Amino acid sequence: MRRILILQGHPDTAAPHLLHALADHYRRGAEQAGHEVRTLTIAEHDFPLLRSQQAWTEEPMPPALEPARDAIAWCEHLVLCFPLWLGDMPALVKGFLEQAMRPHFAFEYVDGNPLGRKGLKGRSARVVVTMGMPAAIYRHVYRAHSVKSLERNILGFVGFAPVRETLIGSVERLDEGDCHKWFTRLETLGRKAQ
Repeated sequence: MRRILILQGHPDTAAPHLLHALADHYRRGAEQAGHEVRTLTIAEHDFPLLRSQQAWTEEPMPPALEPARDAIAWCEHLVLCFPLWLGDMPALVKGFLEQAMRPHFAFEYVDGNPLGRKGLKGRSARVVVTMGMPAAIYRHVYRAHSVKSLERNILGFVGFAPVRETLIGSVERLDEGDCHKWFTRLETLGRKAQ
């Protein structure tokens, strides 16, 4: 059994969205399999954006995000869910990751090693992304550039491996049967903690 943290990155908490249902189905499958699951909704946390290198490396993390940092340290598997906005993660998600993945927690600087030391090794991750365009277009025409950057330059940099992805496209055109297939898929991934 694994400890799983689901980071819900949809910035809109006023109404339910497909992404919320997908995360719920992942959680349901994981809990049915006996995994311990925590969910953190990024939009429910109030935090400032970082505005300088000095703030990132030297200022303390905002107290409101300390439970989020502790949950990331606790987990063995991270599930990060967000909608694709303008070809990338919403600014709220990026701002959260900048605050959470700080030096002396997510990684350490090491003299003579430009890559430093990964602080979150031994954890795996799944990135679940919804989008309006067909996922095949995003993957093959745009080369899933922003998701690949997230996987390599943020999650991989701090030690998450493997990092897998679930890209769900054309969300405005999904019918009830399509949604059911995705819900079933996310439940299966949750049971496997993948």
